[in-house]
Amino acid sequence: MVGGHLDPSSAPDDRTEALSQAEALDFKEVQADVREAYERGRRDERASRRRHPIFMTLTFVAAICGVALLALAAVNGSFSAGGSVADQNLSAAVNQAEPQVRDAASQAGQSLRDAGQAAKAKASGSPTS
Repeated sequence: MVGGHLDPSSAPDDRTEALSQAEALDFKEVQADVREAYERGRRDERASRRRHPIFMTLTFVAAICGVALLALAAVNGSFSAGGSVADQNLSAAVNQAEPQVRDAASQAGQSLRDAGQAAKAKASGSPTS
């Protein structure tokens, strides 16, 4: 009989038990290596697909505007009616915001001119080396 024991009452030798323990340890090491490689691959792929926060913010704003226009179209019955409502609301917002923006820009320009004159006065009043 090839590969069998001549005496069936004899216990298997210690080598088979040691071999099965080694295989179990080997399997655990291989499993740990595979898990580590998988996690490393996930980290590498995530790093290569990083997104810019400003771009993502603009994408979300555009998506929200799209949803709002779809809602207007659904409420008004058509896209042209929804678009005209959106245009009316935008023109009202622009008409209200334009004077405030113009005033803020004027004040910012005046502040810059004042700061520039103060810097020139300070520079001309101080001794140069």
